[in-house]
Amino acid sequence: MLRRKAGETVLVSHCGASYGGIVHREELSIASAFTIVELLLEYCAANRISRIELTAPPIIYQSRPSNYLDFALYKNGFGYKKREISSIIPLDFSQEDILNKYKPESRTAVRRAEKLGLSMRESDDFSTFYPILERNLGMRHQVKPTHTLGELLSLKALFPNEIRQFGAYLGDTLIAGVTCFICNPRVVLAFYISHDQQYQRYRPVNYLFYRIMQWCITKQYRFLDFGIFTVDEEPNWGLGKFKESLGARGIFRDTLSRDIR
Repeated sequence: MLRRKAGETVLVSHCGASYGGIVHREELSIASAFTIVELLLEYCAANRISRIELTAPPIIYQSRPSNYLDFALYKNGFGYKKREISSIIPLDFSQEDILNKYKPESRTAVRRAEKLGLSMRESDDFSTFYPILERNLGMRHQVKPTHTLGELLSLKALFPNEIRQFGAYLGDTLIAGVTCFICNPRVVLAFYISHDQQYQRYRPVNYLFYRIMQWCITKQYRFLDFGIFTVDEEPNWGLGKFKESLGARGIFRDTLSRDIR
């Protein structure tokens, strides 16, 4: 998208998206990568675009991992504007091994949740989940959800199989939820994660991710992406520790930029 500010026109990956880079075929050659970047620079110069800011998909999203484009961008003068860390779990184990990947505190939390009678359901009950999400984000991070409730419902209607809502229930009461985006046949992205604070002792989020990982493995997805736990390269240490307790490790989500002279 084009963003205009202070007399500048900047070509950016959409600000509301997790990532947005150059779309190409999986068999992209290094020569073609250089040609694409050079043509992009020529286009921007011809259209008086003063800067490019590109957030590339993390490498796990590629069907055949390659850093050709990263190299071509680097060799054509792009530098890192920021390097965020996203937490991911490679799903290269069986359902029976999930808890073995957890740290002891998360294993205990899952077993506690099961003992206390939590259950998981997949539903389209965004209307019940959204106030929990809104309250939690406001209290913990002083921000609002990226999407309004209406936008979430519209997205679900447009992409019924790619947006999945999972909830942890105590009886018929929703106490936590995770909104997952099915990004491609390899990767599931947990976009929204939230719980009702008054039910924290049930450890519903630990339990939910245990069950979501079971679901992902059954569906043969290869990675579960928890999203970033850094903001402008500053870690949220508590959030990072929680994700690590579920077996997650970090990969880069890079934003590259270059001024057009």
